[in-house]
Amino acid sequence: MAKAGFASVLSNGRLSTVVIFLPPALLLFTLFVVMPIVEAGWYSLYNWNGFGRPTNWVGLSNYFAVFETRAFHLALRNNVLIIFVSLLVQLPLALALALILAEKFRGAVALRMLFFLPYILAEIATGLIFGFVYDGEYGLLASVARVFGWTAPHLLASPDTAMMAILIVIVWKYFGFHMMLYIAALQSLDRSQVEAAHIDGASRGQVLRFVVLPALYPTIRLSVFFAIIGSLQLFDLIMPLTGGGPADSSQTMVSFLYSYGVTRMRVGFGSAIGVILFVICVTFAFTYKRWMMRDD
Repeated sequence: MAKAGFASVLSNGRLSTVVIFLPPALLLFTLFVVMPIVEAGWYSLYNWNGFGRPTNWVGLSNYFAVFETRAFHLALRNNVLIIFVSLLVQLPLALALALILAEKFRGAVALRMLFFLPYILAEIATGLIFGFVYDGEYGLLASVARVFGWTAPHLLASPDTAMMAILIVIVWKYFGFHMMLYIAALQSLDRSQVEAAHIDGASRGQVLRFVVLPALYPTIRLSVFFAIIGSLQLFDLIMPLTGGGPADSSQTMVSFLYSYGVTRMRVGFGSAIGVILFVICVTFAFTYKRWMMRDD
């Protein structure tokens, strides 16, 4: 039975395809994914500054130090906050706009591109632009505030408002990506089901609830996955806006890794943060795939 299957593989040329394309892919995956992960796990067991060979073995002390650091708890809290804002504000906004812009009317394509443009803009450029917008002396918000006679706000300079200002930028930048996902799913929807529901007397709300949304569930699950993984890995927007400050109030897991591991030359400590983040992401990815996307 096995010989017959192997002969079948040989006969249709699949084996040659596997032999040609699999080894290079495995080599690249090993070099750029597996080895860095293994090295990070190894370095996390040393007190090492990145120069020479690591020799000062400290075991799990770096992990204990990470969990005892105040900035780590702030970073973890901020990542959770970003996830909630993404799920409760960004995705519903994207879905609402997708339901409107998926229809054919004059200017629909232009509006889609307008809402999608922020996602195309580089994260660093976005951070620099909004750094100017939020500037309390010369920024756009300060100019608007002065027109109305208000005190110019310094949103990025206050621990109470810095994270809120960043959340606004996150929603503005990434909702267009999810909107386009939903529009693509809506355009592939079988219109005969919607027409049949209308013929049967269903209202617009009932069609949306019982026909359109169930058809969008696979796309919504994928969108949620992208939103959560992206929230856990957020870094590029943080650095040009606040650098994780003030007083670590806007740190995320990755900016915390960079600020406390890379810039301070604490490679072992930073590697421990990386391993923790890797475990969180992998655990979520496999759990979500197992329970939420098993039929997709």
